Amino acid sequence: MARIHPPNSRFNFPSPSCSIRKNPESPSTAMNTRTSPTKLEARNSKSPFRIPQSAFRNCHSAFTLIEIVIVLTIISILAAGSIYMLKGNVDVAKETRVDGDLQNIMTQLQLYEARNMRPPTTEQGLKALVEKPTTEPLPEKWTALLEEVPKDPWGMEYKYRYPAQKSKKAYDVYSVGKDGVEGTEDDIGNWKATATAP
Repeated sequence: MARIHPPNSRFNFPSPSCSIRKNPESPSTAMNTRTSPTKLEARNSKSPFRIPQSAFRNCHSAFTLIEIVIVLTIISILAAGSIYMLKGNVDVAKETRVDGDLQNIMTQLQLYEARNMRPPTTEQGLKALVEKPTTEPLPEKWTALLEEVPKDPWGMEYKYRYPAQKSKKAYDVYSVGKDGVEGTEDDIGNWKATATAP
C-alpha cells in the first residue's frame, strides 16, 4: 500500500501553477548592450607593457614633421638646381649673342678695308665705322657702316686693336666679358673658335 506524505514533509515539489522567471534580455541583446570590459581587456589595461595612445599620436606627429622637412629640403635643392641651370643658359645665350656681334663687326671692318685699302687704326677704333676718322691715315672712300658702336650683352662697348695680338686676323675684336675687365680669361674675342670671320 502506497505511503502518503503529509503536507509539511520535507519533500516539497513545486506546484504545476509555478512559472519559471525568464530573463527579459535575450543573449544576443545582452552581448550588444555590454558596456563593461571583458577580463582580457581589463588585464590588458593593467599590463605594464601597454603603450599609451598619446605615444602613437606623438610618434605620428614627429614623422609628419620629418616628412615636411624632407620635402622642403628636396624642393630647395630642385629650386637651386633650376636657378643654376637657368643662369647657365642665360650665360650661354649672351655668349652666343657676342659671337653674332663679332661676326657682324668683322664684316663691316672688311668692307671698310676694301674701300680704304687698310683697316682702322687702334686709335680710330670701331668708331671709324660710325664717324669719319679725323686722324691719320684718313680714309679716302669713307661711308658709315654702323649707326653706333655696338655694345656687348653686359653693356660695354666692343674693343678693337690693330694690329692683332691674339687673333690670326689682321685685328682683334673682342668683348671684355662678364667681369668688365680687359685681359681676363672671360674676354670673348675673334681669336676664339666660336668667333670666326665670315
